Amino acid sequence: MPLILKLTAESYNETLQQAATAIISGAVAVIPTDTVYGLAAHHDHPAAVARLSTTKQRAANKPIAFLAADTSAVIRYGASFTPVATTLANKYWPGALTMVLPCDNCTEGFRVPNHQFCRDLLAACGGLLRVTSANLAGSQPACDAAAVLSSIGLQADIIINDGPSPGGQASTVVRVDNSGITTLRAGAITL
Repeated sequence: MPLILKLTAESYNETLQQAATAIISGAVAVIPTDTVYGLAAHHDHPAAVARLSTTKQRAANKPIAFLAADTSAVIRYGASFTPVATTLANKYWPGALTMVLPCDNCTEGFRVPNHQFCRDLLAACGGLLRVTSANLAGSQPACDAAAVLSSIGLQADIIINDGPSPGGQASTVVRVDNSGITTLRAGAITL
């Protein structure tokens, strides 16, 4: 049974510390975001990242994007920002836009969520976490902790319950490179 932490003003700092410690140690966590609940793991723990796909019952080779505390965390990772990507980041981050950007030898998806606790948790974990929606592959994303518990929640190590997600719709995903913008998934915002 996962540890369930109710996020309140009174429990904020303790919940943040408990969750960050667990994730840094290799736990898989369900976290609130501005769009839908996410299933998160620290990128330094490959086994935990692999559990994200296993838990969702989706192909292991399907990429899992990063949520970032801020744009500087994305830059530290090595993402290249074209002028278009910079404009999009300035306009939509924090927010419901995931950008797939060229990095040193690959491409990676990044999003800065518009959810203060989530950004604080990301910062406490070093700035970036691998995060995917907290639902079974092909199912509707979870917008509250109860929905997570009824689908995949028992496979998580920790669940942070922050009530209903304010957005309720997954992020828009675009690839941004020197050739321009390509929409990969329609979502919460329209460009």
